[in-house]
Amino acid sequence: MKLLEDRIKAEGKIYPGNIVKVDGFVNHRIDVKLLKEIGKEFYRLFADSGVNKIVTIEASGIAFACATAMELGCDVVFAKKSGHKNVGDDVYTEKVISFTKGREYDIVISKDYLSKEDKVLIIDDFLADGNAAKGLIGIVEASGADVVGIGIVIEKGFQPGGALLRGIGIRVESLAIIDSIDGNTITFR
Repeated sequence: MKLLEDRIKAEGKIYPGNIVKVDGFVNHRIDVKLLKEIGKEFYRLFADSGVNKIVTIEASGIAFACATAMELGCDVVFAKKSGHKNVGDDVYTEKVISFTKGREYDIVISKDYLSKEDKVLIIDDFLADGNAAKGLIGIVEASGADVVGIGIVIEKGFQPGGALLRGIGIRVESLAIIDSIDGNTITFR
């Protein structure tokens, strides 16, 4: 998605550890015009896949999941990170390791919100090592629902997550794939 790549080139910053900082328009302050275009693009990519539910993880994936759900006409369920007292005990749970935070935590979704009839599209802001996506896939599969694909706003193509997910047969559609980072220069695939 050229619009997104142009914004990353113009406003993105590179931090030590190959952290791509795009919080000025993607995951802290959100450019809602860009958000709308991202929702439309995910709709274009997944409209024919029978999606009836979108799953994401708190917090940065929620806006993109909602923009996509508005286009697809379905609901969003987001996995909460451990420690929420209002979810209850009847939940699907997976452990994930956050690339940016460097720590492990549990994610949970209430069993009330996923069923074997669901065709699920997973949406997230970043894909690096694939840990969040693998955790969400585990939850969806535990519910008996089908994962029809994964939509990623920005994929770090030089990290193993995308290849790992595609290698196990998951359809992954990333709107911007960063092929390499050299100093402050980002190259897209």
